[in-house]
Amino acid sequence: MERLVAWYRVSSSAGAVVALVGANLIPLAGVLFLGWNVWAILLLYWLENGVVGVYNVFRIMRAEGVESTDGSGPRVNGRPASNMSKASLVPFFCIHYGIFWIGHGFFVLLLPVFGGIGESVTGGFPEIGPDGFSELGPDGVPLAEPASGMLGGVEPLGIAIALLALIISHGVSYWFNYIGRGEYLRATPSGQMFAPYGRLVILHVTIIFGAVAIGVTGAAEIAVAILVGLKILLDLGLHLAAHRPPGTATAAS
Repeated sequence: MERLVAWYRVSSSAGAVVALVGANLIPLAGVLFLGWNVWAILLLYWLENGVVGVYNVFRIMRAEGVESTDGSGPRVNGRPASNMSKASLVPFFCIHYGIFWIGHGFFVLLLPVFGGIGESVTGGFPEIGPDGFSELGPDGVPLAEPASGMLGGVEPLGIAIALLALIISHGVSYWFNYIGRGEYLRATPSGQMFAPYGRLVILHVTIIFGAVAIGVTGAAEIAVAILVGLKILLDLGLHLAAHRPPGTATAAS
């Protein structure tokens, strides 16, 4: 336990950790108390990926670490990334990461049409009457509350609030860890350009496979809550690993 606490103290500022956990608790509350479903959670985490990409542009531009001169490391179009200027790295990252993000988005946005999986994840597509109600009686009187549609009762405002919390969380990490703790002095532009990918792949592949499993089995809300809890633990662990002391991996969030 003492080693875990010591690792926490040297890995990230307390403010960044609190902001990260707090922002991730909002989707958990949405699942437990507001009826959020798997599709809404995946949509929110996909939007978070975009936030990570935007912040990484600022990280690349601010990075001041010394690049290697031996031509080793990642290459861009056959050219060592370490030999490229920030003016070249930033547009390449925006295009490359943008394609990655859009591809992920296609999967998330099209999930509701994947047959049985979509119906399990989103609750299906209920018939909507002329007054916006899911069912009408013989006399045209609504028998149910207004249909929830694909978001399963999730108000766009709720998604916006949760996304704002995630934006603030990543902003706190950028300010207190990357700037305040001097991580930008050690991060190289080329290294920072590739930093987000590993964390996002590990995190979101886990979430996507978990979501599909829940959709196929038709598991209850508690399973969705467990999935969100798993995301919080993964996010926290990967965050602390990314902000280790000097001489270790480049920060990604």
